[in-house]
Amino acid sequence: MAKVIDGAALASSLRQEYAQRVSALTRRAGIRPGLAVILVGEDAASAVYVRNKVRACEAVGIRSVRLTRETSISTGELVALIESLNSDPEIHGILVQLPLPKHVDMTAVLEAISPEKDVDGFHLYNVGGLVVGKTVFSPCTPYGVCKLLESEHIPVEGQNVVVVGASNIVGKPMALMLMAKDATVAICHAKTRDLAQFTILADILVVAAGVPGLIVPQMVKTGAVVIDVGINRLSDGRIVGDVDFEGVSKKASYITPVPGGVGPMTVTMLLENTIASAERHTRQPAPVSEPA
Repeated sequence: MAKVIDGAALASSLRQEYAQRVSALTRRAGIRPGLAVILVGEDAASAVYVRNKVRACEAVGIRSVRLTRETSISTGELVALIESLNSDPEIHGILVQLPLPKHVDMTAVLEAISPEKDVDGFHLYNVGGLVVGKTVFSPCTPYGVCKLLESEHIPVEGQNVVVVGASNIVGKPMALMLMAKDATVAICHAKTRDLAQFTILADILVVAAGVPGLIVPQMVKTGAVVIDVGINRLSDGRIVGDVDFEGVSKKASYITPVPGGVGPMTVTMLLENTIASAERHTRQPAPVSEPA
């Protein structure tokens, strides 16, 4: 039977450490980490996510600024808002809650965020930096997965890793981060033929496809580590992942639950990145220059 990796417990432990770091930073340098969260429109799920992030900030002492804008806002107006936050010395992290309205150019908005304040890790500078190991901030969800593996002392070097899902937010950066730790990585996606022939070879299986119950026991190698990033709401209201938890947990060595696995770590890594940004500000006040 697999050991269940308790992401909620790890997140709670890390947040206690982060509160101490914030307190120490304030005493030592007179700086309180600040995070600006931009919410456009009235999407109910986005509002919940933003509220959770703001509460998490408050719990560790980070100053959070919630900026709500109407759905009708233009790309130019949103970019101007971000540029004003880029130049605000009291703001160390900027987060734009996705998705944005269809008429807004998401790429232009994300690229407007200064790389040194891009605590979500979505700026092209940070995404590209994953390839060469010089990113300023790692995307929060893959970063959280790495922390979960570290917390259980699960070796990554030399392991066969299969990532199911090739999104820019999770799948691709996850693969790059694990490659940087000397894993052998395969990425599978919606057009992969015979998914099971790949997943059965995985020592570590990371699933972020957004398909409930996609991974069943016969697709998993005995003793594999299974990290379920999926969050799906079923018609009966239950929240489940992409993995058949009951079946796969009888075969895996480690497994993350949904909810309570990767989810709590995503917001926790946002806090980590924001605090790290403020700490970096005390050591290196000059901004990171844009790549030519």
